Amino acid sequence: MRLGLPDLGIGVGLRLPHYEEIFETRPKVDWFEIISENFLVPGGVPLANLDRALAHYPVIQHGVTLSIGGTTPLDFEFLRDLRTLLRRTKSPWVSDHLCWTGTATLNTHDLLPLPYTTEVIRHVAARARIVQDTLEVPLVLENVSSYLTYTSSDMTEWDFLTAVVEEANCGILLDVNNIYVSSQNHGFDPRVYVDAVPAERVVQIHLAGHTNYGDYIIDTHSGPVIDPVWDLYRRAIRRVGPVSTLIEWDEDIPPLAMLLAEAERARVVREEALSHAK
Repeated sequence: MRLGLPDLGIGVGLRLPHYEEIFETRPKVDWFEIISENFLVPGGVPLANLDRALAHYPVIQHGVTLSIGGTTPLDFEFLRDLRTLLRRTKSPWVSDHLCWTGTATLNTHDLLPLPYTTEVIRHVAARARIVQDTLEVPLVLENVSSYLTYTSSDMTEWDFLTAVVEEANCGILLDVNNIYVSSQNHGFDPRVYVDAVPAERVVQIHLAGHTNYGDYIIDTHSGPVIDPVWDLYRRAIRRVGPVSTLIEWDEDIPPLAMLLAEAERARVVREEALSHAK
């Protein structure tokens, strides 16, 4: 266990097109990840379906609207609702993205990168500590894919990520696909990134497909994981050890059998990487 948190094995996202097949067949998957915001409702069908999943599987909450790097004051009503959901799911940690999403008057519905500076580290870490204390479970921050950089940045993304989680005393959701996407967009070596993050703080890993437009790559969570990303995953597992791993597939969602086959490949790759790490 790292940061006192368990390795859950290999999971997939709990997505609406698969609900009935999942509930009827109870596939062999270790755990599911949900988008927290989809279940912040007082009742009804969404929570009923969530309870059906919880009856048979561990469920981990993953968010998209925290905007931990934003300058808008933290939304404590949202955090209280999130805490209520956490008490329902008993998720051992909650994750969101190391980014900002807009201003008080504009939600971009995107995960925007931050400048990599000491001032931003202090700002994000202070907010992360408040969020973690309010939610009463460990907060885990995910590296985002990016398509621009800031002239004010004075360090690498991996040094920035490390400094934030160390100062905030929180975990990392290492999105290996996002590392690959950003490395291709910005011209850095993704292996250096994987080798630099503090292994003891990596609580979870994301794997996904993306869309290559030639001059740039977009993190679309569509299609299977490509071989260079699998190679990065092997490298990450050899370094950080057995960590809960999730296959993300949110666009052009395939049949459940195809998603489960991708999860099974992750299991095989993980086991092979762990055997070589010994």
